Amino acid sequence: MALDPQAQALLDMVYRIGAPRFHELDVHQARHSFEKLQFALRPVAPAVASVTEVPIPGVHGGGVLMARLYRPISAGPDDVLPIAFYFHGGGWCVGNIPSYDVLCRELANHSGVAVLSVDYRLAPEHPFPAAVNDAHHAVVWSLENAGLLGIDPARFALVGDSAGGTLSAVTALQLRDELGPRARLQLLIYPCTEILSQRPSRLAYCDGYFLDNETLDWFCEKYLPEPGDRQDWRASPLLAGRFDDLPPAVLITAGCDPLTDDCKAYASALESAGVPVTLHEFDGMVHGFFTLGKLFRQSAEAVELAGKALEAALTR
Repeated sequence: MALDPQAQALLDMVYRIGAPRFHELDVHQARHSFEKLQFALRPVAPAVASVTEVPIPGVHGGGVLMARLYRPISAGPDDVLPIAFYFHGGGWCVGNIPSYDVLCRELANHSGVAVLSVDYRLAPEHPFPAAVNDAHHAVVWSLENAGLLGIDPARFALVGDSAGGTLSAVTALQLRDELGPRARLQLLIYPCTEILSQRPSRLAYCDGYFLDNETLDWFCEKYLPEPGDRQDWRASPLLAGRFDDLPPAVLITAGCDPLTDDCKAYASALESAGVPVTLHEFDGMVHGFFTLGKLFRQSAEAVELAGKALEAALTR
């Protein structure tokens, strides 16, 4: 698939100036680089009704997990809202709530639902399965404390991009297996569904398309230091074994992404198990385009599409 001209211009600039890639940086430098990219290329932050910092107790030895709750501009102060849990991307090693602030505001306003952005623990300080455990805990605690948050625990969705999309898919599987609360939607934006995949897109877009093989390896080495973890379905949800009785899924993919065939394989697995699936592929886009609305018109289209999917699943 041919690159979109704007994506090609971005890649030409990145590779021409020789900007260091994640695998050439230490963890702290990589986190700073990711944050700079997100801040530079995100749209202007829209107003929302309120933004509240939410400390979630009871994780990692009694500590606190931070989250940020966004209520849409249309919401009244006493409205009880559906909720979308958002897990950010960044290979389980980089990314944070501030980098995703604009996106979560947009999703809240497009959908009319509350959005809770979760600051799960990152590798290598906290390797697998810390992020998985945090995502699950954030959902369960929030639904059990719905009155504190002003949300309806019967209407929730699991949302995330890249590594966060993986966490959303895995959380849906965990909740099913433990007969827990059921999401109305899993909204997965170019998730990683199989760590050791050799599908064609992994080869076609492994070099020069933003998410290079070396960067994928860098993430995996830090998040999954034990080789056996790469075969754990909580890291590779395509290995879960069964996909029935899961929430309906909307997947958003980028045409020139090494993960795109893995996303399609996950969509096929869900469909084969009777789960309703809608897949939207954005031709010519690269991994990461979803948050770069200042650069890509397709980003705004994808974010609005995601918001409308949440609205349809949670408010109608």
